[in-house]
Amino acid sequence: MAISEPNNVEKTAEEKAIDDWLPITSSRTAKWWYSTFHNVTAMVGAGVLSLPYAMSNMGWGPGVTVMILSWVITFYTLWQMVEMHETVPGKRFDRYHELGQHAFGDKLGLYIVVPQQVVVEVSTCIVYMVTGGKSLKKFHQSVCPDCTEIKLTYFILIFASIHFVLYSTIAWTASLAKGVPNNVDYGLRGETKQANVFNFFNALGDIAFAYAGHNVVLEIQATIPSTPENPSKKPMWKGVIFAYIIVALCYFPVAFGGYYIFGNTVEDNILLSLEKPRWLIAAANMFVLIHIYAMPVFDMMETYLVKQLKFKPSFKLRFTTRTFYVAFTMFIGMTFPFFGGLVGFFGGFALAPTTYFVSQPTLV
Repeated sequence: MAISEPNNVEKTAEEKAIDDWLPITSSRTAKWWYSTFHNVTAMVGAGVLSLPYAMSNMGWGPGVTVMILSWVITFYTLWQMVEMHETVPGKRFDRYHELGQHAFGDKLGLYIVVPQQVVVEVSTCIVYMVTGGKSLKKFHQSVCPDCTEIKLTYFILIFASIHFVLYSTIAWTASLAKGVPNNVDYGLRGETKQANVFNFFNALGDIAFAYAGHNVVLEIQATIPSTPENPSKKPMWKGVIFAYIIVALCYFPVAFGGYYIFGNTVEDNILLSLEKPRWLIAAANMFVLIHIYAMPVFDMMETYLVKQLKFKPSFKLRFTTRTFYVAFTMFIGMTFPFFGGLVGFFGGFALAPTTYFVSQPTLV
């Protein structure tokens, strides 16, 4: 992994050309609404679909408490990340690992931060591959219920060429429109005490996955211009506030509304629990999801190739590396197409550390 140089070091024309080519540092002209848009798309995605399922594993009291606490805690830790972007005068931490190197040292910082960030971003892309495949399959079943069934693997393969978004509003409005059935049960879905304990911790992972996004905050802020009179943290924080309002409007209605309607019978993907109206559910499953999780991975790969291995920056290099990455995440998604299990596992294993508490010692 290449170590980025401080911004106040005089760079050669070649180094400046490389920085202009790399995706994270290619532009610093973004406005505050760019922060809003990308923070929302970094957070609101497939994870929101598992929130009613997480609620069914916790119940009303613990579920509502964890949802609200997660919103507050991650809002606070995101503020910390914004403040730390320019915590050293004359230098901007454009990438997550650069902040880790500042806090823990050049080598130890890389060892601590990079593996977590890579796991977060790659696992998220894998989950989206699975989510996309399942949603395409649901779309097919909705518009053609009598057609021959097609394997999920093929739908994941199809989805490898597209990306998914904006289904959260449809998820909760369609749930409420369905109405509460007479036999809805809000008891915990596990049949034994041990199962309920296991499901509870898996639900924590689901919620942690849904609130992820902090690992790309510095990369988002790096695109915003900064001067001593108007540091980047001002427009960035303004965008974050609007983003978190949108997150609340997306997450809470889906989590509480979905659980209210379906109780402990809700699927791990709320869209799979919905059947009518067919056109609306089909549309929700076909929305294109705009996500930036892959961008830091692209930046890492391309930085290593051009700075360490001395490859020439080019469209051919970028096309090859990104195609390989998409193919890799597609293959893993096809091999392990388990949405609920993947969300809970990756949420607890990697996304919780980078979202909830890695920034604490870093700020100190």
